[in-house]
Amino acid sequence: MRKWKAFLACFLIVILLSPSVIVNAEASNYTYTYDFWGLYQSSPDAYTPIENISGSALGVGDFKDPQGLFIRENRIYVCDSGNNRVVILRFENETYEVIKEISSVTINGEESTLNNPTDVFESEDGEVYISDCNNQRILHLNPDGSYQKQITKPTDGTILEQSDFLPIKLVVDKAKRIYVQAKNVNKGLMEFDHVGDFTGYVGANKVQVNFKDYLWKMISTKAQRAQMELFVPTEYNNVCLDEDGFLYATTSTFDQGNIENANPIRRLNSMGTDILVRNGWYNPNGDVDFADAGGISGCSRFVDVATMAFDSYCCLDRVRGRIFMYDFQGNLLYAFGGLGNKLGSFLYPVAIASMGERLFVLDSRAGSFTRFDLTAYGNLINAGIKEYKLGEYEASSNSWREVLKLNGNYDLAYIGIGRALLRQGEYKEAMQYFKVKKDFENYSKAFQLYRKQWIEENIVTILLIVAVIIIAPKTVRFVKKVKKEVFEE
Repeated sequence: MRKWKAFLACFLIVILLSPSVIVNAEASNYTYTYDFWGLYQSSPDAYTPIENISGSALGVGDFKDPQGLFIRENRIYVCDSGNNRVVILRFENETYEVIKEISSVTINGEESTLNNPTDVFESEDGEVYISDCNNQRILHLNPDGSYQKQITKPTDGTILEQSDFLPIKLVVDKAKRIYVQAKNVNKGLMEFDHVGDFTGYVGANKVQVNFKDYLWKMISTKAQRAQMELFVPTEYNNVCLDEDGFLYATTSTFDQGNIENANPIRRLNSMGTDILVRNGWYNPNGDVDFADAGGISGCSRFVDVATMAFDSYCCLDRVRGRIFMYDFQGNLLYAFGGLGNKLGSFLYPVAIASMGERLFVLDSRAGSFTRFDLTAYGNLINAGIKEYKLGEYEASSNSWREVLKLNGNYDLAYIGIGRALLRQGEYKEAMQYFKVKKDFENYSKAFQLYRKQWIEENIVTILLIVAVIIIAPKTVRFVKKVKKEVFEE
């Protein structure tokens, strides 16, 4: 019995001291990630919720069903959709100041009120664009808030005459091209030029075909086919523009049974081609493992995306109220958030935006937005990514080693160190880090380079051995031949 107790005590000591399970004492289930095996791993918090701000706290009255959030420098735009206005704030020295409220514009001497504004965008030169949804228009305002022009339903053969023009989300690039996500439009994002003329669609989704329905449609009568749902591409639900001018678009309409091919987040180039890198263990689709509980079911459904520095981006999941942060390779850095009434949780999240490294999330049901600030742990992760992208590989490796001190379970820290060593030419050591965390692709790269390096360093020795192998038998035969001839004489 004593032997068993001693064995159990030793086993517990080994487990507790093992580097593979070292996690900061402050780690909680609020923040987590997934390992190679798809297992949930708790993590120290990368972001911490600081405050929840309502309209009444700002002195502008309660927000009612707000739908849009946009940030430019230190200016925060809130589309207070239910109150038919856009509230503009300035965030400075940890305080919020109301700059302006836009509830109407003057057009040709007449006041025109907003009706369910759902999104807003400020260009680099200060001009403001508003998706005035129920008025079926996009308002273009000057930096001082005065009216410049409006964009209404285009006259185009691809748009049905009886359909409404309901702009939901929009962004504007440096060339003043306007990209609009309109309700019930599944041909992609609508594109308008700088004068407001419609020029076509960008990034149309691929058609999602159910084979069983397709087969049934092939053998159905004409009347039956007319009653069946058409095979049409799914529509986007939000759009964002990164600092390089690429469009990020989200969609939550896809077959849950085919989540691996759903691609709910996409990065579109000027041709509308999806160029998002997906080199992680799992595609950037949100939760890898999920269960149906508490009236919540199904996979993650992204409703918005915010881009960060160095091609990182975060996606907002409406199903479970979580935020998923990904790096430039599509690796999940961490996820956090949830549904509820406490600070850092949401009732019905609809929009996310970044101010530097800060994050702001808009909750339509709570009528407020929550501010998140980066923690020291999150800052180390960002530093590791930043330094690697800038070519500062030694510094990147050091940052990832500091991450491991806080979270020994963090797989990407091992891989980050391995990538930095790979760039530094330390191929053998890099192989060890990749092997630990099952990064087979990078391990193969490191092995090939290490093999080449080893051959180059040992080429003289290799040639000598080869020479010996080739020459030695001939030498032995020659000596035997000479001996034979001598003894015969």
